[in-house]
Amino acid sequence: MSKRPRVRAPELQGRAWINTGGKDLSLADFRGRTLILDFWTFCCVNCLHVLDELRELEEKHRDTVVIVGVHSPKFVHEADHQAVVDAVERYGVHHPVLDDPELATWKQYAVRAWPTLVVIDPEGYVVAQHAGEGHAHAIETLVGQLEAEHSAKGTLRRGDGPYVPPEPVPTELRFPGKALLLPGGTFLVSDTTRHQLVELAADGESVVRRVGEGTRGLADGTPERARFSEPQGLALLPDGTVAVADTVNHALRRFDPATGVTTTLAGTGRQWWQGSPAEGPAREVDLSSPWDLAWFAGRLWIAMAGVHQLWTYDPEAGTVRAAAGTTNEGLVDGPAREAWFAQPSGLAAAGDRLWVADSETSAVRWVERDGEGFAVRTAVGTGLFDFGHRDGDAGQALFQHPLGVTALPDGSVAVADTYNHALRRYDPATGEVTTLATDLREPSGAVLVDRDIVVVESARHRLTRLRLPEEAVRVAAVAHRTQRAATEIAPGTLRLDVVFQAPSGQKLDTRYGPSTRLLVSATPPELLAEGDGAGTELSRDLVLADGVTEGVLHVSAMAASCDDAPENEYPACHVHQQDWGVPVRVAEGGAARLPLVLAGMDEPS
Repeated sequence: MSKRPRVRAPELQGRAWINTGGKDLSLADFRGRTLILDFWTFCCVNCLHVLDELRELEEKHRDTVVIVGVHSPKFVHEADHQAVVDAVERYGVHHPVLDDPELATWKQYAVRAWPTLVVIDPEGYVVAQHAGEGHAHAIETLVGQLEAEHSAKGTLRRGDGPYVPPEPVPTELRFPGKALLLPGGTFLVSDTTRHQLVELAADGESVVRRVGEGTRGLADGTPERARFSEPQGLALLPDGTVAVADTVNHALRRFDPATGVTTTLAGTGRQWWQGSPAEGPAREVDLSSPWDLAWFAGRLWIAMAGVHQLWTYDPEAGTVRAAAGTTNEGLVDGPAREAWFAQPSGLAAAGDRLWVADSETSAVRWVERDGEGFAVRTAVGTGLFDFGHRDGDAGQALFQHPLGVTALPDGSVAVADTYNHALRRYDPATGEVTTLATDLREPSGAVLVDRDIVVVESARHRLTRLRLPEEAVRVAAVAHRTQRAATEIAPGTLRLDVVFQAPSGQKLDTRYGPSTRLLVSATPPELLAEGDGAGTELSRDLVLADGVTEGVLHVSAMAASCDDAPENEYPACHVHQQDWGVPVRVAEGGAARLPLVLAGMDEPS
């Protein structure tokens, strides 16, 4: 095994520990174990993917490995301690979590992106860092090497970890995601954390039946045998059955209310990666965290949050295809295939428009026909870093990570403004945004019932019925920007280095051409005089324009590596990818090099 660099791990600092039974922990508590720090924030779908990637490793090495989540918030709401506690339960996090609202540990470890994984050996030294998804195989290999090395040295300590599960709370629903009004007047609710669908009576409270065994899995069958994994969106299909966005299974399911039987419509159970087919027979194409569904323009549209796209499913042909979005994360309007989204999480069809809650840009957008194709437009929202609670003209109104949209009878749209704990309304006729209700707890969707609107109040584990008011309630304007310190960079030429070292036992896959990709852009675009665009090299010189003193560099990198086994004709291959949004400030004396670690350790020459 090659010699690894040894860098002493900084101490863990934050506000409070979760899942430890009230005990505060320090690095000394993990001595003798391999420690994996998972820097995450609960709005980030890529972070949720990593949580799922780590589950198998966490179980397999539970006596030698401890995973610690370091929660580093992006949005203001994510700095609320109870919201972090809720998210830990909501997403089934079964390891200690350090709540770090001031990003103290993030800064100590020089983290620049969500998610980032840092591996610390049993003697307390940092031995690897990985940004983005797709690193579970590499970390599994490294963990095995560390076990062997430190077992031989006598520095490995086996035993139970410090995880203490919280006390279960009895409620009929647990972090419900979306709801649907069935033709008979009952509600179907995705009971996300319990991996079930629940049918409620017309009162929105009494349980009629539960669909699903209640444990994480992918299985078809009767209500007692079917299994889901954190289901979210629901939509009625023309044949009267219900399509279900089975989010963590990366699948579309069909539930038949008449028979109670669940079947699979689309997806393989595997997550879609760059280079995989983006259209084809529905049961043969991988999906990525489908979050919501709506029937529009003769197709079932899918908010594919995991790849920042909208896809469609054609039930007659039995096919799926990417319909809008490039997989780049951001806010760009235009022809559907060229538009950028950022975790679209809510859909609602209304006439000739498909409304979209684009959560990471805190935006409300829509899709409409444009000649032979479709186009994407933005009603409210400016980009990845601006959010808040501000009513008024749509050009300056603000949301905070909305997850749901609901078409209203007058042509306006209700918005589940999740992190503002509010129900908002956008009126296309006037271009105005107003507030319909506040004091909701993480609303994630809503259903229109006559003159009432029934809101999925996710963090209160219930449906809440509200009367649609004639006049909207106005609130004081509050605006926020993402609270990350800008990196000071020197004017002139900036060397961008995306650090990627193929994991042990692997090599770059160059059989079919370059195995790496780099895409660079900026907000505002005028920040860069040269160096934006796509290429295959992971290092590039960026030339900063004169007169622009601050902005955000958007960097997207991908690398493919394969097992280095010459005797194996078909080696297993792995894709590593990550998007960074790096706030920068141009200043004399600033850095002339910007390293971003995709995998490995930064060792500048």
